[in-house]
Amino acid sequence: MPGLVRVKQADGRVVQLAGLVNRGTKLRDNHPAKDWFALIEATAIPVPRGPLTIEAIAGIETELTQVMIELTGKHTAQAELPIKSFSRARRNGWFSGNTHLHLSGLTRAQADEYLRTLPRGDALDLVFVSYLERAQADRDYISNGYTLADLQKLGGPGVLFGNGQEHRHNFDGFGEGYGHVMFLNLRQLVQPVSIGAGITGKGPDWPPLRRGIAQARGDGATIIWCHNTFGHEDAPNWLASLLHAHNIFDGGAHGSYEDTFYRYLNLGQKVPFSTGTDWFIYDFSRVYARVEKELTVQNWLTALAEGRTFISNGPLLELQVGTNGLGDTLRLVQPASLTVSGRGVGRSDFKQLELVHNGKVAHTVNSRAVGGHFEAVLDFKLTVDEPGWVALRVPGGSLGSSGAVVVPPTTPVRGSGDGKNEMGEALFAHTSPIYLELGRKRIFRKDAAHALVSDLESALKVIPTKAKFDTDAQREEVLRIYRDGIETLQRRLRE
Repeated sequence: MPGLVRVKQADGRVVQLAGLVNRGTKLRDNHPAKDWFALIEATAIPVPRGPLTIEAIAGIETELTQVMIELTGKHTAQAELPIKSFSRARRNGWFSGNTHLHLSGLTRAQADEYLRTLPRGDALDLVFVSYLERAQADRDYISNGYTLADLQKLGGPGVLFGNGQEHRHNFDGFGEGYGHVMFLNLRQLVQPVSIGAGITGKGPDWPPLRRGIAQARGDGATIIWCHNTFGHEDAPNWLASLLHAHNIFDGGAHGSYEDTFYRYLNLGQKVPFSTGTDWFIYDFSRVYARVEKELTVQNWLTALAEGRTFISNGPLLELQVGTNGLGDTLRLVQPASLTVSGRGVGRSDFKQLELVHNGKVAHTVNSRAVGGHFEAVLDFKLTVDEPGWVALRVPGGSLGSSGAVVVPPTTPVRGSGDGKNEMGEALFAHTSPIYLELGRKRIFRKDAAHALVSDLESALKVIPTKAKFDTDAQREEVLRIYRDGIETLQRRLRE
């Protein structure tokens, strides 16, 4: 099976495997991914004579296999590394995808090899390669040259490719602006691709992202907010039900689950979790979506938008409330005690499973070693006397409250969790919610609404001081989006 291999000499030095694609291509020199190489077919590999340790993994659903081989005084040798899987996600309809990927600084041949090889070595099922623009710098964006037909030719058994566009605005080169949003499975580019002089070097800070979102939705694209808290326009567009999913940990360091997901969920929004890696595949970051039909790009995106998802860079999660699964809505007539069952499994120790109810941890269970991996099982009776939602996560998942997008990432994005994966990244995993209605009502937390009103009011103060417009009509179109969001929340608060 395809996977990643690492070969070490007796003194611990990693052997560079000529002829294989390095997993850390274009990452910093001391990135942990540099130690690993993608092996997708039988290959003869030159190595130093002497004792060697060979390690292998395949995606995030297998244990690490290790063998010792003695090559002192030998010309050739053969080693077999049996791969033990502790999860069979595909058999249950769960397929993993990277929703956010760009490449730069490679030749077309190198980029072809990267895309043909690394997703298979990482056991990804779908990869979306997206177009974006930045004045001058985009001359080096090799991924911009791929058409949908080009990407489909790179796909085949083991991995599907989809296309996309990152539509974005920054006031400064890499500073915050209206934000970044991804259009996946798009028929034609939305113009302008990038907005504002901070990215394009010219023009006003107009139009707002909402114009592009409306055009992309009309084109049948799936709309995903990028970089968690980065940008001002996520809140009003979620309130207007214009987004399909929300990315976190897709490059850079931008807030926590509480800053976005939990706040929106506590307002009764349905917000599917998603993720990717932005510039190069620096982590195992992926979103699993449960596809009930044939696996196609569109069927997978439909499952994503319906919230049948969990995100992870290591642990795999399962969650049910009674017979209801991720993305489902359980409608209660009266308060009830519900049976919640969950499971987590991963190659690295994720320490605990945490059941989250309306943004608060309601129950935890510790992980335990099982052979060469870790498992945790949750079985809990949850008393529900108000509308809301439940989800499952592992500890961690906070990346700080600010920071610029890293292009390309020069350091791992280290979260607050204790465990790390083979790419040097702090472990994270979180399911999308199972929603709980009570008496035909959804949750609506006043504190979440007031906090979001405050954020929108702040945007109304900040934007006029930083944005440049050609006309008063342009300014009014941008600011109206935030006023409408405030009015929506204030009306719901009155109700």
